[in-house]
Amino acid sequence: MSYSEAIRFADSVDEAVSRLADDPELSILAGSTWVMRAPLRREEIAARYLSLSRIPALREVSVDDDTLSIGAMATHARIARTVAGHADLSGLHQAARKSANPGVRQLATVGGNICARDFAAGDLVPALLALDAEIEVASAGKAETLPLTEFLSRSPDRGALVTRVLVRRKAGAGSHVRLTMRAAGDYPVAIVSAWQSKDGKDTRIALGSVEATARRWTALEAALPADLTGPEAERIARTHLDEIRGRDAVDASGAYRTRVLPVWSGAQFQI
Repeated sequence: MSYSEAIRFADSVDEAVSRLADDPELSILAGSTWVMRAPLRREEIAARYLSLSRIPALREVSVDDDTLSIGAMATHARIARTVAGHADLSGLHQAARKSANPGVRQLATVGGNICARDFAAGDLVPALLALDAEIEVASAGKAETLPLTEFLSRSPDRGALVTRVLVRRKAGAGSHVRLTMRAAGDYPVAIVSAWQSKDGKDTRIALGSVEATARRWTALEAALPADLTGPEAERIARTHLDEIRGRDAVDASGAYRTRVLPVWSGAQFQI
Protein backbone atom coordinates (compact mmCIF):
# COMPACT_ATOMS: atom_id res chain seq x y z
CA MET A 1 0.00 0.00 0.00
CA SER A 2 1.43 3.34 -1.03
CA TYR A 3 -0.27 6.70 -0.71
CA SER A 4 0.14 10.41 -0.81
CA GLU A 5 -1.54 12.62 1.75
CA ALA A 6 -4.75 12.82 -0.30
CA ILE A 7 -4.81 9.72 -2.53
CA ARG A 8 -4.27 6.15 -1.41
CA PHE A 9 -4.05 3.06 -3.58
CA ALA A 10 -5.41 -0.44 -3.06
CA ASP A 11 -3.95 -3.42 -4.92
CA SER A 12 -6.96 -5.75 -4.52
CA VAL A 13 -10.69 -5.64 -3.89
CA ASP A 14 -10.15 -7.10 -0.41
CA GLU A 15 -7.68 -4.37 0.46
CA ALA A 16 -10.00 -1.68 -0.88
CA VAL A 17 -12.93 -2.97 1.17
CA SER A 18 -10.75 -3.17 4.27
CA ARG A 19 -9.53 0.41 3.83
CA LEU A 20 -13.08 1.67 3.37
CA ALA A 21 -14.16 -0.10 6.56
CA ASP A 22 -11.23 1.36 8.51
CA ASP A 23 -11.68 4.94 7.32
CA PRO A 24 -15.29 6.14 6.82
CA GLU A 25 -13.98 9.42 5.39
CA LEU A 26 -12.35 7.75 2.37
CA SER A 27 -14.04 8.48 -0.95
CA ILE A 28 -13.61 6.11 -3.88
CA LEU A 29 -11.73 7.44 -6.91
CA ALA A 30 -12.43 5.76 -10.26
CA GLY A 31 -11.84 7.60 -13.55
CA SER A 32 -11.83 11.02 -11.81
CA THR A 33 -13.93 12.72 -14.50
CA TRP A 34 -16.71 13.58 -12.02
CA VAL A 35 -14.40 14.52 -9.16
CA MET A 36 -12.25 16.88 -11.20
CA ARG A 37 -15.32 18.97 -12.08
CA ALA A 38 -16.35 19.34 -8.43
CA PRO A 39 -15.09 22.96 -8.18
CA LEU A 40 -17.30 23.90 -11.14
CA ARG A 41 -20.25 22.50 -9.20
CA ARG A 42 -19.10 24.40 -6.08
CA GLU A 43 -18.55 21.11 -4.28
CA GLU A 44 -15.74 20.40 -1.86
CA ILE A 45 -13.00 17.93 -2.74
CA ALA A 46 -12.85 15.03 -0.27
CA ALA A 47 -10.00 15.02 2.22
CA ARG A 48 -8.89 11.52 1.22
CA TYR A 49 -9.49 9.33 -1.82
CA LEU A 50 -8.99 5.62 -2.40
CA SER A 51 -7.89 4.97 -5.97
CA LEU A 52 -8.89 1.67 -7.61
CA SER A 53 -6.55 2.10 -10.57
CA ARG A 54 -4.14 -0.63 -9.41
CA ILE A 55 -6.73 -3.44 -9.38
CA PRO A 56 -6.54 -5.12 -12.82
CA ALA A 57 -9.58 -7.34 -12.25
CA LEU A 58 -11.81 -4.27 -12.06
CA ARG A 59 -10.86 -3.26 -15.61
CA GLU A 60 -11.78 -6.59 -17.22
CA VAL A 61 -14.65 -6.83 -19.70
CA SER A 62 -15.76 -10.12 -21.25
CA VAL A 63 -18.70 -11.31 -23.29
CA ASP A 64 -19.78 -14.84 -24.21
CA ASP A 65 -23.03 -16.39 -25.44
CA ASP A 66 -24.68 -16.13 -22.03
CA THR A 67 -23.19 -13.25 -20.07
CA LEU A 68 -21.62 -9.82 -20.38
CA SER A 69 -19.29 -9.12 -17.45
CA ILE A 70 -17.95 -5.60 -16.90
CA GLY A 71 -15.47 -4.66 -14.19
CA ALA A 72 -16.36 -1.47 -12.34
CA MET A 73 -13.21 0.30 -13.59
CA ALA A 74 -13.88 -0.49 -17.26
CA THR A 75 -14.02 2.71 -19.30
CA HIS A 76 -16.74 3.72 -21.71
CA ALA A 77 -14.28 3.30 -24.59
CA ARG A 78 -13.37 -0.25 -23.58
CA ILE A 79 -17.01 -1.23 -23.14
CA ALA A 80 -17.87 0.15 -26.58
CA ARG A 81 -15.09 -1.88 -28.20
CA THR A 82 -16.07 -5.09 -26.43
CA VAL A 83 -19.81 -5.08 -27.12
CA ALA A 84 -19.65 -3.83 -30.72
CA GLY A 85 -21.42 -6.13 -33.16
CA HIS A 86 -23.78 -7.77 -30.64
CA ALA A 87 -27.37 -6.83 -31.52
CA ASP A 88 -28.73 -7.43 -28.03
CA LEU A 89 -26.06 -5.12 -26.60
CA SER A 90 -26.38 -2.43 -29.26
CA GLY A 91 -28.05 0.04 -26.89
CA LEU A 92 -25.14 -0.24 -24.48
CA HIS A 93 -22.71 0.09 -27.38
CA GLN A 94 -24.37 3.33 -28.48
CA ALA A 95 -24.41 4.66 -24.92
CA ALA A 96 -20.72 3.94 -24.36
CA ARG A 97 -19.68 5.18 -27.81
CA LYS A 98 -21.63 8.46 -27.81
CA SER A 99 -21.42 9.69 -24.23
CA ALA A 100 -19.51 12.89 -23.44
CA ASN A 101 -16.44 13.25 -25.70
CA PRO A 102 -13.52 10.98 -26.74
CA GLY A 103 -11.24 12.16 -23.93
CA VAL A 104 -13.81 11.51 -21.23
CA ARG A 105 -14.73 8.11 -22.74
CA GLN A 106 -11.12 7.00 -22.29
CA LEU A 107 -11.28 7.74 -18.54
CA ALA A 108 -14.86 7.61 -17.26
CA THR A 109 -15.83 4.24 -15.79
CA VAL A 110 -19.03 2.27 -15.49
CA GLY A 111 -18.64 2.15 -11.71
CA GLY A 112 -18.33 5.90 -11.55
CA ASN A 113 -21.40 6.30 -13.76
CA ILE A 114 -23.42 4.10 -11.42
CA CYS A 115 -22.15 5.53 -8.13
CA ALA A 116 -22.14 9.26 -8.92
CA ARG A 117 -25.61 9.70 -7.45
CA ASP A 118 -25.68 13.44 -8.15
CA PHE A 119 -24.97 12.87 -11.86
CA ALA A 120 -28.37 12.36 -13.47
CA ALA A 121 -27.17 12.54 -17.09
CA GLY A 122 -24.95 9.44 -17.32
CA ASP A 123 -25.55 7.32 -20.43
CA LEU A 124 -24.51 3.90 -19.16
CA VAL A 125 -27.03 3.59 -16.32
CA PRO A 126 -30.22 3.74 -18.44
CA ALA A 127 -28.61 1.48 -21.04
CA LEU A 128 -27.83 -1.09 -18.33
CA LEU A 129 -31.31 -0.76 -16.81
CA ALA A 130 -32.80 -1.61 -20.20
CA LEU A 131 -30.63 -4.75 -20.18
CA ASP A 132 -31.94 -5.70 -16.71
CA ALA A 133 -28.36 -5.60 -15.41
CA GLU A 134 -27.18 -6.81 -12.02
CA ILE A 135 -24.22 -5.54 -10.03
CA GLU A 136 -21.80 -7.16 -7.63
CA VAL A 137 -21.10 -5.19 -4.46
CA ALA A 138 -18.40 -5.96 -1.89
CA SER A 139 -18.28 -4.63 1.66
CA ALA A 140 -16.72 -5.70 4.94
CA GLY A 141 -17.62 -9.32 5.57
CA LYS A 142 -19.93 -9.85 2.62
CA ALA A 143 -20.46 -9.74 -1.12
CA GLU A 144 -23.80 -9.64 -2.88
CA THR A 145 -25.29 -9.55 -6.35
CA LEU A 146 -28.41 -7.46 -6.79
CA PRO A 147 -30.44 -5.83 -9.56
CA LEU A 148 -29.17 -2.42 -10.62
CA THR A 149 -32.69 -1.07 -10.03
CA GLU A 150 -32.47 -2.11 -6.38
CA PHE A 151 -29.01 -0.63 -5.90
CA LEU A 152 -30.15 2.74 -7.25
CA SER A 153 -33.08 2.78 -4.84
CA ARG A 154 -30.86 2.26 -1.78
CA SER A 155 -29.22 4.96 0.27
CA PRO A 156 -25.49 5.24 -0.58
CA ASP A 157 -23.20 3.09 1.57
CA ARG A 158 -19.71 4.58 1.86
CA GLY A 159 -18.31 1.21 2.90
CA ALA A 160 -19.62 -0.63 -0.16
CA LEU A 161 -17.65 -1.11 -3.37
CA VAL A 162 -19.29 -1.87 -6.72
CA THR A 163 -16.99 -4.42 -8.34
CA ARG A 164 -18.77 -5.74 -11.44
CA VAL A 165 -21.80 -5.39 -13.71
CA LEU A 166 -23.47 -8.52 -15.10
CA VAL A 167 -25.91 -8.80 -17.99
CA ARG A 168 -27.64 -12.11 -18.70
CA ARG A 169 -27.90 -12.10 -22.47
CA LYS A 170 -31.07 -12.91 -24.40
CA ALA A 171 -31.88 -12.77 -28.11
CA GLY A 172 -33.12 -9.31 -28.96
CA ALA A 173 -32.07 -5.83 -30.00
CA GLY A 174 -31.38 -2.61 -28.17
CA SER A 175 -31.22 1.09 -28.89
CA HIS A 176 -30.15 4.25 -27.07
CA VAL A 177 -31.06 7.82 -27.96
CA ARG A 178 -29.88 11.00 -26.23
CA LEU A 179 -31.04 14.57 -26.73
CA THR A 180 -28.52 17.36 -26.27
CA MET A 181 -29.25 21.06 -26.58
CA ARG A 182 -26.25 22.01 -28.70
CA ALA A 183 -23.46 19.54 -29.41
CA ALA A 184 -22.57 15.89 -28.92
CA GLY A 185 -20.24 16.67 -26.02
CA ASP A 186 -23.01 18.29 -23.97
CA TYR A 187 -24.74 16.44 -21.17
CA PRO A 188 -28.01 15.03 -22.54
CA VAL A 189 -31.23 16.58 -21.29
CA ALA A 190 -33.12 13.35 -21.96
CA ILE A 191 -32.09 9.74 -22.58
CA VAL A 192 -34.28 6.84 -23.63
CA SER A 193 -32.79 3.34 -23.74
CA ALA A 194 -34.77 0.34 -24.93
CA TRP A 195 -34.39 -3.38 -25.40
CA GLN A 196 -36.85 -5.75 -27.06
CA SER A 197 -36.76 -9.52 -27.28
CA LYS A 198 -36.58 -11.16 -30.68
CA ASP A 199 -40.23 -12.25 -30.50
CA GLY A 200 -41.36 -8.77 -29.42
CA LYS A 201 -43.00 -10.02 -26.24
CA ASP A 202 -40.51 -8.53 -23.78
CA THR A 203 -39.84 -4.79 -23.93
CA ARG A 204 -37.77 -2.73 -21.50
CA ILE A 205 -37.50 1.04 -21.53
CA ALA A 206 -35.29 3.14 -19.27
CA LEU A 207 -35.04 6.88 -18.80
CA GLY A 208 -31.95 8.90 -17.98
CA SER A 209 -31.37 12.60 -17.26
CA VAL A 210 -35.14 13.20 -17.12
CA GLU A 211 -35.57 12.66 -13.38
CA ALA A 212 -33.02 12.85 -10.57
CA THR A 213 -32.25 9.13 -10.90
CA ALA A 214 -32.37 6.90 -13.97
CA ARG A 215 -35.15 4.31 -13.89
CA ARG A 216 -37.23 1.88 -15.89
CA TRP A 217 -40.45 3.24 -17.39
CA THR A 218 -42.41 0.17 -16.34
CA ALA A 219 -45.89 1.59 -16.96
CA LEU A 220 -45.05 2.22 -20.60
CA GLU A 221 -43.39 -1.18 -20.91
CA ALA A 222 -46.60 -2.86 -19.76
CA ALA A 223 -48.75 -0.82 -22.15
CA LEU A 224 -46.78 -1.53 -25.32
CA PRO A 225 -48.03 -4.40 -27.51
CA ALA A 226 -45.70 -6.76 -29.33
CA ASP A 227 -44.55 -5.79 -32.83
CA LEU A 228 -45.53 -2.16 -32.41
CA THR A 229 -44.41 0.64 -34.70
CA GLY A 230 -42.62 3.85 -33.81
CA PRO A 231 -45.73 6.06 -34.23
CA GLU A 232 -47.77 3.71 -32.05
CA ALA A 233 -45.11 3.75 -29.33
CA GLU A 234 -45.08 7.56 -29.44
CA ARG A 235 -48.87 7.72 -29.12
CA ILE A 236 -48.92 5.35 -26.14
CA ALA A 237 -46.02 7.16 -24.45
CA ARG A 238 -48.02 10.41 -24.52
CA THR A 239 -50.66 8.76 -22.32
CA HIS A 240 -48.09 7.91 -19.61
CA LEU A 241 -46.43 11.27 -19.00
CA ASP A 242 -48.30 12.09 -15.79
CA GLU A 243 -46.03 9.75 -13.81
CA ILE A 244 -42.85 11.51 -14.97
CA ARG A 245 -41.31 14.00 -12.53
CA GLY A 246 -38.94 15.91 -14.76
CA ARG A 247 -36.06 17.67 -13.01
CA ASP A 248 -35.41 21.37 -13.45
CA ALA A 249 -31.79 22.34 -14.13
CA VAL A 250 -29.84 25.05 -15.93
CA ASP A 251 -29.74 23.10 -19.20
CA ALA A 252 -33.48 22.34 -19.44
CA SER A 253 -36.69 22.47 -17.47
CA GLY A 254 -38.42 19.38 -16.17
CA ALA A 255 -41.40 20.15 -18.39
CA TYR A 256 -39.21 20.15 -21.50
CA ARG A 257 -37.50 16.88 -20.57
CA THR A 258 -40.91 15.28 -20.12
CA ARG A 259 -42.39 16.75 -23.29
CA VAL A 260 -39.75 15.26 -25.59
CA LEU A 261 -40.09 11.71 -24.25
CA PRO A 262 -42.84 10.44 -26.57
CA VAL A 263 -40.90 11.36 -29.71
CA TRP A 264 -37.71 9.75 -28.42
CA SER A 265 -39.60 6.70 -27.20
CA GLY A 266 -41.13 6.26 -30.64
CA ALA A 267 -37.70 6.55 -32.23
CA GLN A 268 -36.58 3.52 -30.24
CA PHE A 269 -38.88 1.22 -32.13
CA GLN A 270 -37.01 1.57 -35.35
CA ILE A 271 -34.71 -1.11 -33.77
